[in-house]
Amino acid sequence: MDYLPIFMNLGGQRCLVVGGGTVAARKTSLLHKAGAQVRVVAPRLTAVIQALDSAITDVELIRAPFNPRHLDGCALVVAATDRQAVNRRVHALAVARGMPVNVVDQPALCSFIFPAIVDRAPLTIAVSSGGAAPVLTRLLRSRLESTIPAGYGRLTQLAGLFREQVKSRLPNVGARRRFWEQAFNGPAAEAALSGDMAKAQTLLEGDLNDGGTSYGGEVFLIGAGPGDPDLLTFKALRLLQKADVVVYDRLVPEVIVDLAR
Repeated sequence: MDYLPIFMNLGGQRCLVVGGGTVAARKTSLLHKAGAQVRVVAPRLTAVIQALDSAITDVELIRAPFNPRHLDGCALVVAATDRQAVNRRVHALAVARGMPVNVVDQPALCSFIFPAIVDRAPLTIAVSSGGAAPVLTRLLRSRLESTIPAGYGRLTQLAGLFREQVKSRLPNVGARRRFWEQAFNGPAAEAALSGDMAKAQTLLEGDLNDGGTSYGGEVFLIGAGPGDPDLLTFKALRLLQKADVVVYDRLVPEVIVDLAR
């Protein structure tokens, strides 16, 4: 493992982006989305960078050459200029201060790298090749996005709402693990994935009151369509992969059956 995958809490922290072009704009937007207050420094700011000033809050645009004082108060720095001398200077100064630094497209000058991200907030999935094959990581991200629908963000929110209740009412670690395994494959999860959070909370509360032992069997009918696995819905794929028993007839191709766990 070349890089330790970690998730940094940048909420309210100052981050520096050195550069005024399209790449700098992408990094600025990403850092802002993570809750950071972003300072952007460059002698020339392109239109796409200047547009950020009105599109997002907590962004500070400084039209000036990079100066070491721009690092003051920053939690991390990204160098995204087209001048190698500037990028190397930013890197050297950041390293001297013990700051995490990323020089875009130069893994050798990075103490951290940006992964390809599947955002199902608060669920976040990151894929990285250690900078060796960024196109491959983007392809893998696309595959993950096609199999992990947005509803998993709601399911994660549901778990967060009940985390402390479950912890206090089921003090045994094994009991909590079994409860969540059942919950994530039960009716409450299906309700959350379908967008009915009120029903999901009611069902999960009932499960908790019963100690997580109230589940009975459920039967789902899945349409295989013309037999192309790429045409299955997200829900059909999810149900296939969680089913304990799958009953099918001879018209269902083997490639569909193979998707069952």
